[in-house]
Amino acid sequence: MSFFNNKVVVITGGSEGIGKALVDSFIQHGAKVATCGRNYDKLYQLQSLYSGKPLLIHTADVSKEQECASFIQSVVNQFGTIDILINNAGVSMRSLVADVELDTIRKVMDINFWGTVYCTKFALPFIQKSKGTIVGVSSIAGYRGLPGRSGYSASKFAVNGWLEALRTELLGTGTNVMWVCPGFTSSNIRNAALNKNGKSQGESPMDESKMMSAAECANHILTAIVKRKRTLVLTLNGKQTVFLNKFFPNLADKLVNNFFFKNGELVK
Repeated sequence: MSFFNNKVVVITGGSEGIGKALVDSFIQHGAKVATCGRNYDKLYQLQSLYSGKPLLIHTADVSKEQECASFIQSVVNQFGTIDILINNAGVSMRSLVADVELDTIRKVMDINFWGTVYCTKFALPFIQKSKGTIVGVSSIAGYRGLPGRSGYSASKFAVNGWLEALRTELLGTGTNVMWVCPGFTSSNIRNAALNKNGKSQGESPMDESKMMSAAECANHILTAIVKRKRTLVLTLNGKQTVFLNKFFPNLADKLVNNFFFKNGELVK
């Protein structure tokens, strides 16, 4: 019998990308799953795919406090408790600091950081009671600031620090807190990334075919939850970046600059 059988798992941003892969994996392992997203049509398609399975969908924008509260309450009303919360919903950006509108950075922070704070805060009493797990899907950008992603990096640094503080507060209580940094993973996040004006850029500057799949990423996350890990850094590139930035930060500056810029222009 799977570790996740009959566990109540809450996943934000579950209609596509890593979030959808997580929904797929947990349902296959016998969990009761609840997910939210802003696009009802995508959520409905997901629910139709798993007709007859214990899947709750809820339309919510995680940047809105009351919508997060309503989502968490709907989960408790439906399933009675929460065992695992995965704060997956997020948005990226692609613009130089000199060009970006401040509202774009604010929007990224509201979704990535405050969305994690809201859902975790409202779900915390139930997860503590079940001695469950809280997960934040962060990024290598939460360890190393990336050019063209200043607001995204700031939001993920904030997520990592906030979850680390929470983890420390909860030591010895039986509740585990973990943050996951997938590295470059094939998902919709780059297509949906905001440009300098806060609009979706609609295309990825990366070669998605060479990246870890969302399904593989989801499987790594499930394994880490079972093992109650503290952190999970995925992909060789991601691990190298974290290592170099910790021990050789000046070299990391140069390598990251070379990766993202060509002839002084942001290319990735």
